Amino acid sequence: MTQLDYARKGIITDKMKEAALAEGVEPEFIRAGIAAGRIIICHNIKHGNGRPLAVGTGLRTKVNANIGTSADDLDITKELEKARTAVKFGADAIMDLSTGGPVDEIRRAIIAETTACIGSVPLYQAALDAVRTKNKAIVDMTVDDIFEGIIKHAEDGVDFITVHCGVTRSTVERMKNEGRIMDVVSRGGAFTVEWMTYNQQENPLFEHFDRLLEITRAYDMTLSLGDGFRPGCLADATDRAQIHELIILGELTQRAQAAGVQVMIEGPGHVPLNQIEANILLQKRLCHGAPFYVLGPLVTDIAPGYDHITCAIGGAIAAAAGADFLCYVTPSEHLRLPTIEDVREGVIASKIAAHAADIAKGVKGAMDKDIVMAKCRKKLDWEGQFGQALDPEKARRLRSESGVADHGACTMCGEFCAYKVMDDAMEKQAAQR
Repeated sequence: MTQLDYARKGIITDKMKEAALAEGVEPEFIRAGIAAGRIIICHNIKHGNGRPLAVGTGLRTKVNANIGTSADDLDITKELEKARTAVKFGADAIMDLSTGGPVDEIRRAIIAETTACIGSVPLYQAALDAVRTKNKAIVDMTVDDIFEGIIKHAEDGVDFITVHCGVTRSTVERMKNEGRIMDVVSRGGAFTVEWMTYNQQENPLFEHFDRLLEITRAYDMTLSLGDGFRPGCLADATDRAQIHELIILGELTQRAQAAGVQVMIEGPGHVPLNQIEANILLQKRLCHGAPFYVLGPLVTDIAPGYDHITCAIGGAIAAAAGADFLCYVTPSEHLRLPTIEDVREGVIASKIAAHAADIAKGVKGAMDKDIVMAKCRKKLDWEGQFGQALDPEKARRLRSESGVADHGACTMCGEFCAYKVMDDAMEKQAAQR
């Protein structure tokens, strides 16, 4: 039985109780949300050291951090430090997207390193195994090769897998007929399009979707239905290819849920501000309220080096409109593999977006820390302020670098600090009564 099976039978499991405790809600709220397909619990039964992560409507907006090696940067030690850094600064999940070096060893080390939820893209594994161990080109992968990669990740304890099941031959035709500036920017989507074009066959993950469901159900692994046609620039947003893929994903969502498999949907990408809310509404309607996991969205294409900011702007709007899970973007996006410091900045930027959206959505307890922070600021309680900060280390460092004066205020206003002026005024007023 999967968590979805239990929920539909009215049974509250230990994982549901643990998730409810972490969210500050009643276990029945979690159970009912799972039964309706609006909430998922990401936790592979093989992930022994992992904590169940609840994602969905009415819950705190979650943040994912992508890490992983490439052929140009194979340092496993660095990737493990990125995992630690991401979790330290608030990432709820980590996706290992390694495509270089000993990817099996890297994935297993990351899973062992943290109790965080772990995601992956098994198609990368299948492609690497085909090239390295079977002496094949990527386009010569068999259907069995692809499913072997999925099983390998499931056995290792990966909690959710991105699978580009909505990349179909008909969607490719729609993209070609409409025309795009950047075509397909999803790596998994591009692999799939290349395979279909070369073999003149349908996407195996679409054609053999029931086989995929059998595997994921056996591990109670969550399907993250990937957006292979996500827009890679603002001009490509909300076009026929993107929406056609979303329609297919909605249909696959129903099939998966009918089989007892939990599902979330991945979304764009690069999207103008004025289209973000419409994208969220479309996804929720077409995919029957399934949790929505968005990359960004990035709201402009011209900020390389600052895309953690373009991501946070779009992410706040998306989450406030109903997105449930934000995939961070680092300052290195479009430029290089992120450094450890990039991971830190990316996570914090997305945490800011998620938190701001939770306040707007009225998520239970979302504003509690903000109220505590306000009270600490009024009292010039600096340690109290650092304790509420998303990045206390940076806050403490910036204050100490400016020099701490005897008056206790910061160096912006100094002795003319509004808090101090108001305190003096209120004390004088009280004395005059």
